[in-house]
Amino acid sequence: MMAGQQRNGVTRSYLAKDYGSIRSDLLQYARTFYSDRIQDFSEASVGGLFLDMAASVGDTLSYYLDHQFRELSWADAVETQNIERHIRNAGSKIGVASPANVNLTFFVEVAATLDNGAYVPDWNSAPKILESTEVQSKSGVTFITTEDLDMGESDSYGNRKATVNAGNVSNGVPTSFILSRDVVATSGLIATETFTIPDEYVPYRTITLSNANVSEILSVVDSDGNDYYEVDSLTQDTAYRPIKNFGSDSDAVPRIFTPIAAPRRYMTSTAITGRKTTLMFGGGDETVSSEDALPDPTKFAIPMYGSTTVTRFSIDPRSLLKSKTTGVAPRNTTITVRYRNGGGSEHNVAANDIRKIKTLRTTFPSAATPGAATSVRASTDVINTLSATGGAAAPSVDEMRSMIPAARNSQQRVVSKDDLLARVFSLPTMFGKVEKAGIRPNPVNPLSTVIHIASLNNAGILAQSGDTLKRNLSNYLNEFRLISDAIDILDASIVNYTVSVKIVVVPNSNPLDVATLVRSNISSVLNTKNFTVDQPIVLSDLTIAVINTPGVLSLVDTTFSSKRVSELSVEFDFVLNTSRGIIVPPPGGVFELANPNTDIIVTVI
Repeated sequence: MMAGQQRNGVTRSYLAKDYGSIRSDLLQYARTFYSDRIQDFSEASVGGLFLDMAASVGDTLSYYLDHQFRELSWADAVETQNIERHIRNAGSKIGVASPANVNLTFFVEVAATLDNGAYVPDWNSAPKILESTEVQSKSGVTFITTEDLDMGESDSYGNRKATVNAGNVSNGVPTSFILSRDVVATSGLIATETFTIPDEYVPYRTITLSNANVSEILSVVDSDGNDYYEVDSLTQDTAYRPIKNFGSDSDAVPRIFTPIAAPRRYMTSTAITGRKTTLMFGGGDETVSSEDALPDPTKFAIPMYGSTTVTRFSIDPRSLLKSKTTGVAPRNTTITVRYRNGGGSEHNVAANDIRKIKTLRTTFPSAATPGAATSVRASTDVINTLSATGGAAAPSVDEMRSMIPAARNSQQRVVSKDDLLARVFSLPTMFGKVEKAGIRPNPVNPLSTVIHIASLNNAGILAQSGDTLKRNLSNYLNEFRLISDAIDILDASIVNYTVSVKIVVVPNSNPLDVATLVRSNISSVLNTKNFTVDQPIVLSDLTIAVINTPGVLSLVDTTFSSKRVSELSVEFDFVLNTSRGIIVPPPGGVFELANPNTDIIVTVI
């Protein structure tokens, strides 16, 4: 196809896009129409200078035209700002480093007291360990409790919730008891920042937090005591706040999500560069009444009787921005933001690794004596009997980019398998992170779906996801599923293995160097990041990777062997599960090459 313009019967083409083609076309055009004025177009001449300048400008314009066109596509965009726009337009959020969740067991020693002829714990000195109590692992990772832990609390039947164990005994008489209870804690640090807002109306004012990887905004309060609530969109005038359930079903339902009006609200966004979080507030002016911002149309209508004319009137469109439809814009106040930040795979500490109480926050019943309170606080101890899970590094740009099509297609609901997987992997950072997930139909209930998940531990290998992460994922998915759907969340089976290959190398080649290259190529093919739940190993991929390695003459043998690495590792017979060159994992299982340096064995024969 040719688009052009004719002059004296000569057609000019506009299809040239690179420097050489543009200069060639310009040279031909100049020699055709300006040969009587300029004959020398060599590189050292003035005519060559003009051609070079024009070709350079055309080449630059052509490049940026193509560049801007590519930036319109989420798959081809390279500018960080445009990638952020594509992610947000798809309804997805930019991820940050995920904190880890862990179940902590607190122990306190209280005095024994005589009650109806039996020695029982002195419940009047049983403390309440408050939310935000900080503990620390041996590696220095801080965990903070997410709720109050009342050692003296009773259930709806009057039974104490704390586990009671024997303490000190003197002359056969117990002098103390050990009380223990569990509580969930989340890794990271809690920071507080204040922002002074001048007495100036600025719609959709933004503030940026100084710390990166903010996983949760705990509270936003101004100096007048007004609370600001986080919403998905500023047009959403209702927020949900979890409150403690004091009803008879508090054991099964510890929290109740209550809808509350949110005249003051904000929405959050995270930048890819630096992973810092920005809060955007509403656009309404609190000093302007709704009638002034949105005039009553009846005031400008023709009256029912009387005058038959309408006077001229005008409405300032800027006044519409001052309405409180999108919330109130803060002004002449000081905003205090309290938030949690930090995370990463190194936060997945091992079991029994948390033994230090960094900051203990407690309250005691009014009947407790100062001496008893001091003694109980000094006896407080903590331990994690299970490893922490859910911590992960911030997702890369390519990982977030790959979630865009699924987020667009899901349209904020879960219908297809891809929709459900997209929601699993978009679980908010504050709830933890699922590393691997797979979906299978439930053979018992056709309306139920089984999700097998696994997380990473502190060593960067797949491990069991904690119960807290499963509950968080269940609650999160419940907001998107269809009313007739049911979802069961189970642990994935981890198949850890070693692979041994025997090769023949080309004569006069270095066997050690060839073996190193083979190991590297196998590691690329069998990298755990390339596998998800229920994904098989295709032996031909492995064969191609080996025989295409420089220096390899032939592949003699390939052997897979099962290996136990973590509590989720299962015994697996590779021979029985290999068919037509494909190794199929167990139902709900995933293959993991935990340590390529030791799990890939290359033998040169």
